[in-house]
Amino acid sequence: MTINRRDFLRAGLVGTAAAVVGAPPAEARDNKTVPEHAIGLLYDSTLCIGCKACMSACKTANDLPLDDTTGTGLWDTPHDLSGKTFTVIKLYQDGASKYKDQVIDGFAHIKRQCLHCADPSCVSACPVQAMQKRPEDGVVTYNPDACIGCRYCVAACPFKVPQFQYDTAFPKIAKCELCKQRLADGKIPACAQSCPTGATLFGAYNALSAEIERRKAMVPGQANIFPRRTVDSGDTHERASAEYTPQVYGQSELGGTQVRYLAGVPFDKFGLPVGLPERSYAAQSETLQHSLYGGLYAPGVVLAGLIGAAWHGSKDHHDDEDGGPHHG
Repeated sequence: MTINRRDFLRAGLVGTAAAVVGAPPAEARDNKTVPEHAIGLLYDSTLCIGCKACMSACKTANDLPLDDTTGTGLWDTPHDLSGKTFTVIKLYQDGASKYKDQVIDGFAHIKRQCLHCADPSCVSACPVQAMQKRPEDGVVTYNPDACIGCRYCVAACPFKVPQFQYDTAFPKIAKCELCKQRLADGKIPACAQSCPTGATLFGAYNALSAEIERRKAMVPGQANIFPRRTVDSGDTHERASAEYTPQVYGQSELGGTQVRYLAGVPFDKFGLPVGLPERSYAAQSETLQHSLYGGLYAPGVVLAGLIGAAWHGSKDHHDDEDGGPHHG
């Protein structure tokens, strides 16, 4: 049996379209959740005094160079997270800045670092698995040996955490890994270890959740006990509790994070993205990818388009059917 060109193109077009139309619908992926034995940090802005001991300790623990933004070459003066800075304390100020943790004429501190998302966009976007979320504790790690420098993680992170080292001969991605080298030695992250007020607190995710609820239930202005370094260390101090905003940042944003924030002023004042959905971007994008590429349906659409173009674009596509060319 023979088949002419027009019938072949039509069959290819219809067959491919049928395969695409008949493709089973993609199942939406749910958010990934924190591991059973997840660890994390609680940063309480109302306890932070802006001493930046955490920044210095982070530099030392991770062997990071000076981030000199003044040009003197003498001082570490980072303005934000960068290829040389994993942790930075930033300041909200209004008016005369007289009152701590107040919006009007007040000031407040915020700590910026990797939030170690439950369902991280950087891990989902990385094409070579240089970004990984450890199943045992949920720490989001980076493998420079696997990295190809595509910087998809930089673009994917809604919190603008991963940074690229543009000024080095062999650039890497720079981000907090929760001092994984210290964790391996049985130590806690350097930022929590160095914080004198317990503004940065390390512990098991569930224990930190209980501590968050305890603080939210405190009466503002009433004396309370606050732990330092770890949530169950026994190293505590007493001070008056502040009035917290209702939001616990990182509790539900994009599926939640393992570093969560409490503060006395709204989080948009710190320049953090607010109003984020509870469904993670990773879950959204991977569901879309499954829809497009599951079973190679997207290439099928492309193939159908090419076949259609070949059919309609051939100057003599009807020649085979009529037995010869038509002349005007």
